[in-house]
Amino acid sequence: MLIPKQDRKLIHQYLFQEGVVVAKKDFEQAKHDEIDTKNLYVIKALQSLTSKGFVKTQFSWQYYYYTLTDEGVEFLRQELNIPEGILPLTRLQGAPAERSQPRFQQRRGNFRRRD
Repeated sequence: MLIPKQDRKLIHQYLFQEGVVVAKKDFEQAKHDEIDTKNLYVIKALQSLTSKGFVKTQFSWQYYYYTLTDEGVEFLRQELNIPEGILPLTRLQGAPAERSQPRFQQRRGNFRRRD
């Protein structure tokens, strides 16, 4: 599939910034939820990167989950002319996704049975 260069660049930039992309399996969806392009373009561009080994794909509950690999970081760094020190959000230490304890474990033990 031919994807316009401008749209492909948007997809690659978003993927490098975040490190992950989620896309609904809806080929008729006019626009992707987070990237300003067609959802079909996002799925097909990332399918291409998956076949080259730059992205890992997981499919669950009608959603595609794409994760950037180490080789993918290097490829996108060269493709987008990004300096060596800049990393995707998922590669940074102290990322917001890392917490000391999940919420449900913090409240654990508050509910006790009274006899």
